[in-house]
Amino acid sequence: LCKNMITGAAQMDGAILVVSGADGPMPQTKEHILLAKQVGVPNVVVFLNKEDQVDDKELLELVELEVRETLDKYEFPGDEIPVVPGSALLALEALIENPKIQRGENEWVDKIYQLMDKVDSYIPTPARETDKPFLLAVEDVLSITGRGTVATGRVERGSLKVGENVEIVGLKDTKTSVVTGLEMFKKTLDETMAGDNVGVLLRGVQKKDIERGMVLAKPGTITPHTKFESQVYILTKEEGGRHSAFLTGYSPQFFVRTTDVTGKVVGFSHLEMRTPSSVAEEHSNKMAMPGDRISMSVND
Repeated sequence: LCKNMITGAAQMDGAILVVSGADGPMPQTKEHILLAKQVGVPNVVVFLNKEDQVDDKELLELVELEVRETLDKYEFPGDEIPVVPGSALLALEALIENPKIQRGENEWVDKIYQLMDKVDSYIPTPARETDKPFLLAVEDVLSITGRGTVATGRVERGSLKVGENVEIVGLKDTKTSVVTGLEMFKKTLDETMAGDNVGVLLRGVQKKDIERGMVLAKPGTITPHTKFESQVYILTKEEGGRHSAFLTGYSPQFFVRTTDVTGKVVGFSHLEMRTPSSVAEEHSNKMAMPGDRISMSVND
């Protein structure tokens, strides 16, 4: 669940936090809020579900207050975030009974309309990086009989047209293919842009040649790496992070776009302890504690 949450959240422009109006925030609610904050989800709207199970409206108000306080704790603007009560189950049942139901014809369906109105008004449409080279992280791979292999994912930046070349990069040897089709929500496209969730049909690519975690990119614009150095802050236990120190040789899991890989920490230095005379001893430290700010080197 955590892996899928990170993969999805890291690509979001905003999120709907669903909380039971009958039970209030649960431990996993707080975990999801913390994770959304850590991966940079910029905006959140709250849906208080199971309103139909709450007879006392004051109880629902107390749940709303608790949710807002929890959001504040994790540095979301709890006082500003829209909170919409409703019942997903009753709305779904109404739609199953009458798929053509319109706004104003059912109380519970109207609650979902209200929720989406808040999403539209509160979560701004971000500026897309359409002027940069094309990049798409592969989320899933499908094989369509008679057509070929389709890679699906969200266009992170740039644009792509049918007939253009793309490179398939990461995890395996880099391959080049031609885009023979683009599809989004059962509609055929001639071009896709940053922000679209799209299926890309690739010529001459077998399903075994491409997998989740790889990326499609404009040829010659990116290079895969198996080593990196970064500056990081180690979350404390209270922040949802580690309970104990770790040493060089530690092998954490790294979530990068749609992939998760294991790396090995080969060395680090404490940033607050760095001086000009210590540069030569970079990454000579052997242990990092929760709450430390460190420069860290990682190998695959």
